[in-house]
Amino acid sequence: MASVYLRPNESQDQLLKRFRKQVAKSGILSTVRRKRWHVSKSELRRIQKKKAIRRARRKQQRQTY
Repeated sequence: MASVYLRPNESQDQLLKRFRKQVAKSGILSTVRRKRWHVSKSELRRIQKKKAIRRARRKQQRQTY
């Protein structure tokens, strides 16, 4: 759980910025988005394979330039 405390002479905007940075760093949002819907293991493997193929294609295109 991400938590931040108001420092002396700190504005609410600065506090919010620190909180957002901490949440992004901890990966909470990506976990919530991933767990939003149930994905079976076979579906997860299919998605990961698709992503790997896409990464390989991009890497190959970068190397040709």
